[in-house]
Amino acid sequence: MPVAASAIYFLNLRGDVLINRLYRDDVGGNMVDAFRTHIMQTKELGTCPVRQIGGCSFFYMRISNVYIVIVVSSNANVACAFKFVVEAVALFKSYFGGAFDEDAIRNNFVLIYELLDEIMDFGYPQNLSPEILKLYITQEGVRSPFSSKPSDKPVPNATLQVTGAVGWRREGLVYKKNEVFLDIVESVNLLMSSKGSVLRCDVTGKILMKCFLSGMPDLKLGLNDKIGLEKESQMKSRPNKSGKTIELDDVTFHQCVNLTRFNSEKTVSFVPPDGEFELMKYRITEGVNLPFRVLPTIKELGRTHMEVNVKVKSVFGAKMFALGVVIKIPVPKQTAKTSFQVTSGRAKYNASIDCIVWKIRKFPGQTEPTMSAEVELISTITERKAWTRPPIQMEFQVPMFTASGLRVRFLKVWEKSGYNTVEWVRYITKAGSYEIRC
Repeated sequence: MPVAASAIYFLNLRGDVLINRLYRDDVGGNMVDAFRTHIMQTKELGTCPVRQIGGCSFFYMRISNVYIVIVVSSNANVACAFKFVVEAVALFKSYFGGAFDEDAIRNNFVLIYELLDEIMDFGYPQNLSPEILKLYITQEGVRSPFSSKPSDKPVPNATLQVTGAVGWRREGLVYKKNEVFLDIVESVNLLMSSKGSVLRCDVTGKILMKCFLSGMPDLKLGLNDKIGLEKESQMKSRPNKSGKTIELDDVTFHQCVNLTRFNSEKTVSFVPPDGEFELMKYRITEGVNLPFRVLPTIKELGRTHMEVNVKVKSVFGAKMFALGVVIKIPVPKQTAKTSFQVTSGRAKYNASIDCIVWKIRKFPGQTEPTMSAEVELISTITERKAWTRPPIQMEFQVPMFTASGLRVRFLKVWEKSGYNTVEWVRYITKAGSYEIRC
């Protein structure tokens, strides 16, 4: 497993070392000199946050008037290193009252060394949750006079938090009405040819949750993913009859998800944080249901005239509708005058982006509105360069529709007190990079 850091340095803007910590012996204590010589003094700090010098990798980030530099000599996990820096700064701010700068570091040397020993072990990040660390590192930092006052939050049970690894939720939560809100939000990325064939298509999605539940509930989420349904049918010894299944790619989960149970049973089980959080992210490349199909026809009639015809067909159900639909049809820079007719919505020429912008506030399903435009170009004596025809771009939002076909089969809430819960599920599909060549 690649390490995240062999050493970490905190430098001021002059390059002076404020504090440092060596986690492994594969780098020397003078490696920061190479950072000063090859990066700071050459004024290349703003070019790239990752540099390799003399067989070592340097990852650095500027926070206020402090540079945080991580040095690694072996194969490194860069994303993990930067995530560690961001979360470590958030931890320091929670101790220092919201301030993190050179003065805050100079005033809290002892506390920072103690925290650095706890949050990383031999180059591997450990627990960086402020709620958990404050249970056994009780020393208070020296606060800046401009920092916010500490909040009077109840202290959670130390044994449960440290040994039970549930640092994202505290005990004793009580709500009059126990509710769970679940949103499946997807972005469709598409590149389509002018003839309607798909050149590239994928869907990136995320499941957002907002929980207002009492106690320490255990939730179980069932989706119509192929692997999960096959595993469930094997365990129940009967064939699956849940309809369409999908294959999820590149799935990442929130830390609250029980990965052991997911690997064995393929079910998403978790003790949720209180409030709003992102449960999981995923990507789908096969079997994408496109919400719209665009058929453009652009004719160049001589040197000073063009005809543009665009038909947009909504493929989703007739009872559904899209909101905020915007179609941007490119035209040449030499456009002098435009006139158009639309069967739905409004269109106008935007000279700043060289596009005809067609807007439809509410786009019903199974309809085919069209836009016809005549474009007059400025006549020039010199030979004009051939127009490259940029792609047509779309923006939209379709409620209660998923391009991937992902559906929530069940959402079960169990809590020892046995209270009743209300679950709300919503689906939203948006345009990511939705482009059609013309």
